[in-house]
Amino acid sequence: MNMNLYGHDGQWLMVDCGVSFNEPLLSQDALTSEVVSADPSFISEQKERLAGMVITHAHEDHVGAVPYLWRRFKCPVYTTRFTAEVLRRKLAQAGLEQDVPIIIVEDSESKRIGSFQVTWLALTHSMPDAFSVTIDTPAGRVFHTGDWKIDKQPVVGEGFVASRFSALAKQNVLAMVCDSTNALQAGHSLSESDCYQGLLAAIKEEKNRVVVGCFSSNLARLVSLGRVAQETGRYLALIGRSLLNMVSIARATGHWPEDLPLIDAAHIGYLPREEVLAVATGSQGEPRATLNRLAANNCFDLTLEAGDLVLFSAMMIPGNENDIMRLVSQFKGQKIRTLQQQDTDLPIHVSGHPYQDELRQLYSWVQPEIAIPVHGEAAHLAANAEVAKASHVPRQLVGKNGDLYQLAPNVTVIRQAVKTGRIALLR
Repeated sequence: MNMNLYGHDGQWLMVDCGVSFNEPLLSQDALTSEVVSADPSFISEQKERLAGMVITHAHEDHVGAVPYLWRRFKCPVYTTRFTAEVLRRKLAQAGLEQDVPIIIVEDSESKRIGSFQVTWLALTHSMPDAFSVTIDTPAGRVFHTGDWKIDKQPVVGEGFVASRFSALAKQNVLAMVCDSTNALQAGHSLSESDCYQGLLAAIKEEKNRVVVGCFSSNLARLVSLGRVAQETGRYLALIGRSLLNMVSIARATGHWPEDLPLIDAAHIGYLPREEVLAVATGSQGEPRATLNRLAANNCFDLTLEAGDLVLFSAMMIPGNENDIMRLVSQFKGQKIRTLQQQDTDLPIHVSGHPYQDELRQLYSWVQPEIAIPVHGEAAHLAANAEVAKASHVPRQLVGKNGDLYQLAPNVTVIRQAVKTGRIALLR
């Protein structure tokens, strides 16, 4: 649930405004989950100083809170075309589609937003149109990575262009605010193209139905599965509204290949078993999603039988382990086979976030004066800081949610500034 604020000359710039899901709440009536966001009170109490909001990409933890919180800010939103389409559909559901000013920007474009000059730099992630930004003020330049990895062969979009980031070394970057999600992982993350090959190898020998559980937002994975269907003589169907919505957005923005057909999920039950490849929501064991309905044998579009395969092409998010393993047990109880990443050497899932070698590479290219790890738990932030230190970044700032850093003229850490209401500005 990312929400970052940058201050200079009496104004603020917000970068991302996301949601997360709290631990499930078990009541007597139903199993529900709370949607949670960062506490916006600090900036909503001085919204006249908020110059604008920048959204780096369309994952829920970066854009999902905008429909809930925008009325408190009432500022323009700057983002790229794919993310704008995702956001518009969310706003339409909240009755805000005509109210929120969305300014679409392109790669390498710069915009003056109040006291800030913001420039967008494309990078690679598990979603199209993921961008980093540089934020310039007279006090210094900050490079905010957003979510990223170094993927030279992504399934969707262009590969990572290293020269654009090595050029930042000549621009005297004061601070680099960097994704820490995989900072505990040694080496280099695998490419989405590697995942395509892994999925193809896992599915091509199957003789029965195959159902793949993955995140609906991972468009590259959906395209890969479409290619796998073509190569294995299967028909691809999507079961779940969020999957259909994502493909609709991809088609509207030119990110879905025109030669990649889908069939209506209502038809898939009539096909021979060996011709079925379905993608379903619910890879984290969500109680109302398609995989749970398949396990309970109450999915309207498809019924699974003994010998069919359910493949999980998604990471196991910490906190969801029990729900996922309960789902796996339900399938196994019906002699429906399951395949998770820990069960195979094939890369049936790859991460969209950088491992240590990628962090090291980006720090060496950008050469910031200060490293500020974000997007992770305490251990991830500490590991990111260690990589930055080993990469000769002079100073590393590791804090907690709500901490505020004064980056210029002198570096100062103000603990839990959001809760105390104290303000520090880039001067």
